[in-house]
Amino acid sequence: MYDVKSICTLEGSSVDISCWYTSYWSYQTNIWFSPDHSHQWQNHTQPEDIRKDSQYAGRVQVFETERVRSTLRISDLRERDSAQYRFKFKTLQFEWKSSLPGTTLTVTALQVQVTMVTFHQDYTEAELRCLNSCSPAGHISYVWFKNGEKILNEEKSSYKQRFYPGNVISCAVRGLESYGSPSVYALNAPSVSTSPSGEIMEGTSVTLNCNSDADGAANFSWYKRNQTLSSKEAQLIFDSILSSDSGEYCCTAENELGKRTSEGIFINVKYGPKLLTVSVSPSAEIVEGSSVTLACSSDANPAANYTWYRENEESPEASGPTFTITDIRADQSGNYYCEAHNGIGHHQSTLILIDVTVFGWA
Repeated sequence: MYDVKSICTLEGSSVDISCWYTSYWSYQTNIWFSPDHSHQWQNHTQPEDIRKDSQYAGRVQVFETERVRSTLRISDLRERDSAQYRFKFKTLQFEWKSSLPGTTLTVTALQVQVTMVTFHQDYTEAELRCLNSCSPAGHISYVWFKNGEKILNEEKSSYKQRFYPGNVISCAVRGLESYGSPSVYALNAPSVSTSPSGEIMEGTSVTLNCNSDADGAANFSWYKRNQTLSSKEAQLIFDSILSSDSGEYCCTAENELGKRTSEGIFINVKYGPKLLTVSVSPSAEIVEGSSVTLACSSDANPAANYTWYRENEESPEASGPTFTITDIRADQSGNYYCEAHNGIGHHQSTLILIDVTVFGWA
């Protein structure tokens, strides 16, 4: 029979698992095995000695006491050692392999739990607890580490302090310092970068990256002009970016020990002229000898330049957003249009008719 049905202990420690047995005959062989590892056996029905398992190399010893008690000692325990362990022995007359369950071993690692968090602009005030699922906290002496250095006079399972960006905190059980918990980390402010870099053209694919030094999981949020966006990932992806997507963006990264916000980055989406409008002033009857002004405008980034043409003529009449004809003549009647261009694209307006009335004629 086995001393105990279950054992829970910490990673890095050692454990003794014992089985009592009685035999009137001398045994030839005895082994400890784990049925949880049967998938590794050459014959799944024939247990194999864990001393031959590479997972336990250099970490397993077996002690015999007057052929009535066998003790398996596993040192330097790892979480993957969690399993059920059994004993069997064989004599010339029979083989004993109890059908009773053996001893179930659970190996647990430490975790730092963050409680009572208060966020401030420059630091986070929090209480940390060093947890394991085996023994009550009061039965263990702990060691706390900050930025790799042991914190003096801190031996309890809880630790309350101010944590500044860049601080790295972990804990361990005294005597097992090499098997400390995963660290918790107070984040530095993230930064935002664009991919690809350089000018951003409308219709292209653009990704904004929230670059954080988060060691492990972090939650991300994106903002545009203080408006919260839907993305909760470290990347904000525009499959086909629009001119309306121009603006200032920033992101926040948040974990157990704080929330930090990046500086803003301005996204300037470039695009060719569109939404051209053309007008004539005065809009009433145009009389020979008067002055007429044509105006052209568009939506473009960068701002567009304008060239004016008369229909069916290749040579431009003028350049600039307005075209003024002073002392207009009858032979200048006709259709005119403007062309907007800014190095990215160009666009031609609709035709606008100038009909010059000669004084005294309809």
